[in-house]
Amino acid sequence: MATRHHSRGEYARPVRRILVGAILILLVGIFLFWRIDGPRAERVRAEIVDQVVPPMDWALLPARKLAVMAEGFQSYARIWEQNQELRRELQQMKAWKEAALQLEQQNAKLLDLNKVRLDPSLTYITGVVLADAGSPFRRSVLLNIGGRDGIRDGWAATDGLGLVGRISGVGRSSSRVILLTDSNSRIPVTIQPSGQHAVLSGDNSKIPPLDFLEAPDQVRPGDRVISSGEGGVLPAGLLVGQVVLDSRDALRVRLAADYERLEFLRVLRSTPSERIDTAGGLVAPLGEAQTVPLPLDAADG
Repeated sequence: MATRHHSRGEYARPVRRILVGAILILLVGIFLFWRIDGPRAERVRAEIVDQVVPPMDWALLPARKLAVMAEGFQSYARIWEQNQELRRELQQMKAWKEAALQLEQQNAKLLDLNKVRLDPSLTYITGVVLADAGSPFRRSVLLNIGGRDGIRDGWAATDGLGLVGRISGVGRSSSRVILLTDSNSRIPVTIQPSGQHAVLSGDNSKIPPLDFLEAPDQVRPGDRVISSGEGGVLPAGLLVGQVVLDSRDALRVRLAADYERLEFLRVLRSTPSERIDTAGGLVAPLGEAQTVPLPLDAADG
């Protein structure tokens, strides 16, 4: 058995050498034949290609499929990178959009402050809201203008759209504006077109109620509410808001001023008939008795 196996090994080596040599000679011959430039050789090469290449098309199919898959993967990778880049640009655009909206709103308010026509006898000074001193029991804001700018207690403050409140407390370089929604705020108003007079009383809500209406039946939701000018503290004709009904069918006022975004306020210079020198002079004590002088005829009777 060992001898037979040994004899097969001796025959296998020469056979492999012969086959390898023959293959090398065939390849060298094909190479040399392919390099020959001549009409006859070209015809032979064309015949060989026509006979060999079409039947080998099935063998090239997997290679073509792999090439298509590789191109698709590269295309997908490029699309994914573009998608990530678009996401980053979208985030930047959202930030720019928010900044643009804020600038647009600020610009619109400034334009409103410049375009609104007022009584020629009134002048104004515009201040920046420094802080909101709002609380559950008080509604007011601070402005960066004060006594050095000639600000006085009682002057009206608007945001370019409607009346916001009145000056109540003046410092050298700052002043406080008590808002119409403050529970201590009371202003006389006129309701158009009925011409009814009432008092807008703040109750720390966004839509303060109307009190002391002469004829509530003549007032309808949507009626325009303006300052009446009674008392001589606030000028007449300033837009306050519109009449609305609450859930209890009570008459209230939706204020025209945008209280959510108070950035600039216009303080109207006016000369009240009765000057207020104390910061608390705008609000009378609740327990104070108010007396009205009687006419002379009634007093004699």
